[in-house]
Amino acid sequence: MKRFERLERIRRLDPVADAQEIHRLSVAFEFPWDYTRALELALYRTYAVPSIGRLLARTAELTERTQKRYDDTALLLDAVVEHGFAAEEGRTAIRRINQMHRGYDISDDDMRYVLSTFVVMPRRWIDAYGWRRLSRHEIVAATEYYRTLGRHMGIPGIPRSFEEFDALLDAYEEAHFAWDEQGRRVADATLGLMTSWYPAPLAPLLRSSTLALLDEPLLRAFRYPAPGATTTALVRRSVRARGRLVRLLPPRRAPHFARHNWEIKGYPNGYRVADLGTRPAPGPRGCPVPHRNASADGPVE
Repeated sequence: MKRFERLERIRRLDPVADAQEIHRLSVAFEFPWDYTRALELALYRTYAVPSIGRLLARTAELTERTQKRYDDTALLLDAVVEHGFAAEEGRTAIRRINQMHRGYDISDDDMRYVLSTFVVMPRRWIDAYGWRRLSRHEIVAATEYYRTLGRHMGIPGIPRSFEEFDALLDAYEEAHFAWDEQGRRVADATLGLMTSWYPAPLAPLLRSSTLALLDEPLLRAFRYPAPGATTTALVRRSVRARGRLVRLLPPRRAPHFARHNWEIKGYPNGYRVADLGTRPAPGPRGCPVPHRNASADGPVE
């Protein structure tokens, strides 16, 4: 297989009708490492919205059981990518996501913002650091994929295009990013988890390297000291250099999903999708979606 053969295949597909297949090819074959990093950054950004950061701190899932919450989030989201919306594994993953969300009073605005981070941040990361830029087919397909996920989650008012998601994310962050002690606690716990994956002496270097990949509004919201210009430039050039190296490698022949990531530590003996996540008591909003089976486009309880 030639380096751009899979991209040629993607371009022969319909970006709307074949959105699920295109997104799977992009995530599992073309950019598995980049999508992992981009979605980590996407979720990390949400902590800077006080209503989200406070809720996550109150649940203690990301401050006391950080590795498990990281594992469960990655595995649930990726089960849908791997198996699809109609397959039992995918439907079970969405059902678990909805069961967790229904235990808390989460605003529709916050839900739309979180969804927008899944759409926008991978495009921004890959265009900056990937071995190639995302094609328009991949951008449209990813947008349609997350629009479908949002419908399954019962989120109203979902943006219709990538450009609308992009505008929503920027406007929401400008209006809502703010210092909050509890959000900072969640951010610190997540940084601690990421540095814990490597030998302890590397922790300070890894922390400063991670901060060098954050933008100024995010650093300001968490009140993190900005790394020096030299550190920031060096880290970002190093990540770009990785992308250039990957471009020279043979294309991936086997898919790589989140369950293959070495950062997933909590399930050495395997897992069942139905057992992932938490089971909070029903919250004031109740279940966010109707209690019925899902159609191709409908929500799943």
